[in-house]
Amino acid sequence: MSEAGATPAERADAAALLGGRDVRALAERLGLRPTKRLGQNFVTDPNTVRRIVSAARLTPDDVVLEVGPGLGSLTLALLPHAQAVIAVELDPVLAEQLPHTVQARLPGHAHRLTVLHADALRIIELPREPTALVANLPYNVAVPVVLHLLEVFPSLAKILVMVQKEVADRLAAGPGSRVYGVPSVKARWHCSVEAAGDVGTSVFWPAPHVESGLVRMTRHEPPECRSGMTAVFSVVDAAFAQRRKTLRAALASLAGSPGAAEAALRAAGVDPSTRGEQLSVDDFARVADALGTASLVEAD
Repeated sequence: MSEAGATPAERADAAALLGGRDVRALAERLGLRPTKRLGQNFVTDPNTVRRIVSAARLTPDDVVLEVGPGLGSLTLALLPHAQAVIAVELDPVLAEQLPHTVQARLPGHAHRLTVLHADALRIIELPREPTALVANLPYNVAVPVVLHLLEVFPSLAKILVMVQKEVADRLAAGPGSRVYGVPSVKARWHCSVEAAGDVGTSVFWPAPHVESGLVRMTRHEPPECRSGMTAVFSVVDAAFAQRRKTLRAALASLAGSPGAAEAALRAAGVDPSTRGEQLSVDDFARVADALGTASLVEAD
């Protein structure tokens, strides 16, 4: 909706968003110097956070999990569009400040916010079951965070994350792509995955050296597989450990020998001379099952 066609409440919500001057002033007041170690690149463009919220396809019933809210640019945009927002922040100064920022700029929605000072890679429970993950994720931990949260919170039905463009491309890549790899396959165990647009460097402070990308994921049932996720992921890791190896060679240590790997691959309907980048998540599930069956046969 355009600014001219917005209701007074919608215009008030839009006015509450942080611009570049607001972000820098808040950081200065907190004595904050963004650190590369924590991946702190704060969004300074209100249009970008509105775009993220729109791409997330939230409903008023959603309980949104936001990882790394920072100074609150995205949090302020999320709150009017969800039932609740649970923000997980590693930096204690930022975690303490966020409720005050929301109360000052968006008091009518402040009751919807819960802030947790925690490491997203370590959380295993939340005050409420999240239905959506929407976040500007630190580049260095984006994939581990997404995979961890998908595993521990089955209630997460949809995800919209902003990550480094290279990571976005890898997550969204399909079999046969040059950048298809471990993150691509593991994400597809849990979700369908698609690219949702690019984001330039000028909307951040400090500006990163690389562009960002938006990735949308929608939860689906995992492939039919007797072996389970852990076994399948072990096959995926082995298949991509040395990308140039054929699957017969790459899975030899996992199977016990090249011959056993070849037998399992053929049983799964996979050419032993192909490479991991050609296999879908369903293919990997069949291979894991075949490897499990082969080990049982050998044990007998």
